[in-house]
Amino acid sequence: MNIGSRPSHRKAGDRSIKSVRAIGWVFAWAQSRFTLPAWYGIGTALSRWVEEQPERLVQLQQMYRDWPFFRALLSNTQMSLSKADMGIAANYAELCQQRLTTGHVYALIFSEYQQTVRQVLSLVESDVLISENPVLALSLRRRQPYLDPLNHIQLMLIKRYRESIDDAEQVSRWQDPLMRTISAISAGMRNTG
Repeated sequence: MNIGSRPSHRKAGDRSIKSVRAIGWVFAWAQSRFTLPAWYGIGTALSRWVEEQPERLVQLQQMYRDWPFFRALLSNTQMSLSKADMGIAANYAELCQQRLTTGHVYALIFSEYQQTVRQVLSLVESDVLISENPVLALSLRRRQPYLDPLNHIQLMLIKRYRESIDDAEQVSRWQDPLMRTISAISAGMRNTG
C-alpha cells in the first residue's frame, strides 16, 4: 500500500526492522490506535526531571505558558494522547502470536501512556487533555464513533486474512476490505505519519 512518498524500507532487499522508514512505522502505530511515536517516553522524562528537584514543575509550567516551542510540543503530545485508545490498542496487541511478549510489552506501553497523561496534565495545569483547544477536542470526539468500529472491523479482517493465508481465493476476498479499512482509519486519524 502506498502510504508515503518513499519506499517503506531504506534498502530494497532488506525487510528487517532496521530498514523500515519512519513513515511506515508511525503509520502502523496510528492505525492500531497506540500513536506511540508521538508520546512514548515523554512522561518518564518529565517525571524523572521533576523528581530530581520538585521545584522544576513550576519551571516547566512557566515554560508551557511562555515558550511557544514547548507549548507546541505539549499541545501535539496532548493531541496524540487524545487520539490514542489503549482499549483498542490492546486488541491489536492480542494479534501478536507471542503471548508472553505481548502482555509484557503492552503493560510497558500502557504504563507509559498513563504516566505521560499525568505528567502533561500536571504541566498544563488541566484535568482534561487539549482543554486549551476545545475545537480540536470536539473534532476528535466526533471522529471516535466512526473510527472505533473501523478498528474493530479491521481487527476482524486481519484475523480472517491470517486464517486464510494458504488459500489464495480467501486471501483475495479479505485483502481488499482490509486495505479499505487502512485508508478509512488513516483518513479519520488525519495526521498519521
